[in-house]
Amino acid sequence: MGGAVVDEGPTGVKAPDGGWGWAVLFGCFVITGFSYAFPKAVSVFFKELMREFGIGYSDTAWISSILLAMLYGTGPLCSVCVNRFGCRPVMLVGGLFASLGMVAASFCTSIIQVYLTTGVITGLGLALNFQPSLIMLNRYFNKRRPMANGLAAAGSPVFLCALSPLGQLLQDRYGWRGGFLILGGLLLNCCVCAALMRPLVAPQPGGAPGPQRPARRLLDLSVFRDRGFVIYAAAASIMVLGLFVPPVFVVSYAKDLGVPDTQAAFLLTILGFIDIFARPTAGFITGLKKVRPYSVYLFSFAMFFNGFTDLTGSTASDYGGLVVFCIFFGISYGMVGALQFEVLMAIVGTHKFSSAIGLVLLLEAVAVLIGPPSGGKLLDTTHVYKYVFILAGTEVLTSSLVLLLGNFFCIRKRPEASQPEEATSEAERLHKPPTDVRVDSREVEHFLKAEPEKNGEVVHTPETSV
Repeated sequence: MGGAVVDEGPTGVKAPDGGWGWAVLFGCFVITGFSYAFPKAVSVFFKELMREFGIGYSDTAWISSILLAMLYGTGPLCSVCVNRFGCRPVMLVGGLFASLGMVAASFCTSIIQVYLTTGVITGLGLALNFQPSLIMLNRYFNKRRPMANGLAAAGSPVFLCALSPLGQLLQDRYGWRGGFLILGGLLLNCCVCAALMRPLVAPQPGGAPGPQRPARRLLDLSVFRDRGFVIYAAAASIMVLGLFVPPVFVVSYAKDLGVPDTQAAFLLTILGFIDIFARPTAGFITGLKKVRPYSVYLFSFAMFFNGFTDLTGSTASDYGGLVVFCIFFGISYGMVGALQFEVLMAIVGTHKFSSAIGLVLLLEAVAVLIGPPSGGKLLDTTHVYKYVFILAGTEVLTSSLVLLLGNFFCIRKRPEASQPEEATSEAERLHKPPTDVRVDSREVEHFLKAEPEKNGEVVHTPETSV
């Protein structure tokens, strides 16, 4: 399949790392907040929906599950749309879909209709906004990209802290139908964010027409030939199996220990508050010159930290222990959230990122649907929350080892070999008369593949390209 990329960044344009990029970052912050927080915030209306339609909690929980499934599972579709029409048009349509779904849901007369409107239509709209916003962020930021990713990822906990109480307020004043209608209007802000996604334009000297860009595949499956991408996709899929399980069960875990409902619910507030500060901090640290070449290893450490936190949290026997668990889980969860897409950008580069993220999200969609239900099944069988946390921790720890060992054994080059200055000196040495120095074939291959920065695409380092 082929098609022109409407707003694909021109080859000769470097990422501005500022300027209009800050507006793009703000739009990405808002989109990320809506995309990740909305499926959780809508759970505020579940009791009213249960009363309205005479259904159980498991039936209403499908609304959030469908929302998340659409967000993750439609990744390849979003990639095709972006590669065919460009980021801004796709996001504008997505914003309209997200709003239309919630407005239509306010007139529903059955839970099936709510599934189709809130779950499918709104979920598809959020997906059409989320992925293109990350692609645009990747095009506008290069040197400051880790920090930009961390700030954008902070939208998730910030919006979760805001949308949950807002949803409760709307439900108390206007009922679930009025609340859905107002939230639908609020989602129109996605269209405003889409308008901020201005494509980069290459300057044309002397008014001469630029070179014709070759048509690109709508979904570039060649990323599967990149060992770094395959290892990342495998690790991310295993990680998602257990990553979202603790936040789902921690409140019930506290109630099982005899903690009052209000105190139990406050655990998620603690987790979200820590998460708000953890994500930008992790992005800032990753952006440091001495740290950035090792971002893959830092991401692996974040996953290890998260899994280890789950294992230690399984030993909590009182409310204080769960508070400590939520603090450390918020730190590690924020690190993972800030680094996951930064590492993927570094591995595949700008021009393949639109396809790579869609394929990764599709693989993660399967894990998202399996993870929390498998934890619930284990809980139904054993009636012990400790085992649920042990299972989640084991899965996340396994993912960290897959990424760490895969990266370590597939790369045997020194980080210094890919620095721009040393790449230049290597080029100068190649132009000198040959000496008795033997050149390793892997170094020659690395030199031949080395290219200057293109439209914000950072030169791959051995530690960020498996």
